[in-house]
Amino acid sequence: MLRAGARFGVFDVMRAGAGELAYPLPWASTADTNAIAAPEQYRDTLSAAGFEILSERQRRDVALDYFGRQRAQATTGRAVLGVQTLMGARRPQMVKNMSESISAGMIAPVEIIARRR
Repeated sequence: MLRAGARFGVFDVMRAGAGELAYPLPWASTADTNAIAAPEQYRDTLSAAGFEILSERQRRDVALDYFGRQRAQATTGRAVLGVQTLMGARRPQMVKNMSESISAGMIAPVEIIARRR
């Protein structure tokens, strides 16, 4: 449990708009296994747990820049050790689906900073 006044940060991919997501995604193979939520749900849950929301930032542009750099590195043939190593053979499809869903405004990484009351 956090003491009063302590800060708590959340950084997660959240639902940003309507639309059918393509699967697989890094966190879900199908719609039945996807538990993605909107920022409002995070804020409501944090508030109900005794937190005050201090800030919220959508990090869509950061994610799109990251995926662009990853694509550029892939074309150089230079092997880069990272999370892609853990994701296995379905990684390219997962990343493509995630990147396209972010580009389309359906999902986005969101950062929420809260303080325990």
